[in-house]
Amino acid sequence: MTEPQIGVAVVGTGFGQKIHIPGLQAHHRTRVVAVYHRDRAKAEAIAQAHQIPQASDSLEAIAALPEVQAFSISTPPFLHLEQAELAIKAGKHVLLEKPTTLTVAEAQHLQSLAIAHRVVTCLDFEFRFIPTWQRLSELLAAGFVGQKRLIKIDWLVSSRADAQRPWNWYARKDQGGGALGAMGSHTFDYIAWLFGPVKRLWGHLSTTIPLRPDPTTGELKPVTSDDTCTILLELTDGTPCQITLSSVTHQGRGHWLEVYGDRGTLVLGNDNQADYVHGFKLWAAPFGQPLSEVEIPERLAFPRTYPDGRLAPFIRVVDQWVKGIDQGKSLAPSLQEGIYSQLLMDLTHQSNETGAWVEVPPEWPG
Repeated sequence: MTEPQIGVAVVGTGFGQKIHIPGLQAHHRTRVVAVYHRDRAKAEAIAQAHQIPQASDSLEAIAALPEVQAFSISTPPFLHLEQAELAIKAGKHVLLEKPTTLTVAEAQHLQSLAIAHRVVTCLDFEFRFIPTWQRLSELLAAGFVGQKRLIKIDWLVSSRADAQRPWNWYARKDQGGGALGAMGSHTFDYIAWLFGPVKRLWGHLSTTIPLRPDPTTGELKPVTSDDTCTILLELTDGTPCQITLSSVTHQGRGHWLEVYGDRGTLVLGNDNQADYVHGFKLWAAPFGQPLSEVEIPERLAFPRTYPDGRLAPFIRVVDQWVKGIDQGKSLAPSLQEGIYSQLLMDLTHQSNETGAWVEVPPEWPG
């Protein structure tokens, strides 16, 4: 019996063209049937380039198409609320890029709408689907490190280290730009996934490149979003967690997660500056022994890899979304996980503004 195809409209054509369109076209259950761009000519050009049958500059028109059952949204975060709300109210399932929205209240609003309209949601938290990360999760669940003593996360990259990189929405705090949104949203999600909920946090956000050139005029414009974040967490089980994120570190060490316990140590790392997925390796050391690289089981391996490392885990995200649609319920990572990540981001901003530790409300599950 042939499994039914899910017609998807892609909204957002930057990351959407790089990852969402090819990923959805690669999955055997999803078919990209429409693409949106606010400039109709560009929408039509993108549709032609990717053999997509429908193109439009109207989200309402796309939502009215009977062949569209779902929306894949990869626009900047300040557009997520309006676009996801339109899709959900039209009864379309939603795959949403992170960060979820601009505030946790907006994310909760989308979740309430999704429940009311029986729409299945998914968040593109792709680290959950990378083989090395999945093996790390298994070792943690098996108690490899024992009682955790310290979690340390460094994510230091040079993507915006060039002060001449043009000013855009990423430079604006009010539009959801900054390292906390781009990197912290992922970090908060995988902390909740791997280690559980957070009891309290302290955060300091820095803008080390305060001016960037306007891409049209060349005039220097102020940067209001953060490019470097220092965050301390205390998990509900008492474990301390240190986080340093930066998008402006020349020759930064990449993305590293270290877990120290009374029975062992696990280190996951990737120093590949060109691709934040390709290159992850995992090392383990039982108590009293040196670190050695962990072989990743074939059962966790991607069936296929691509030149852009983000594509293979994104296809697994799509697969999770499709499974949820088949079951009629949102599976993790969904808007629920997006809400928690957004909550911790909001509280980090609050801590940065007050200079104080902030308690995470206990009614919020991780």
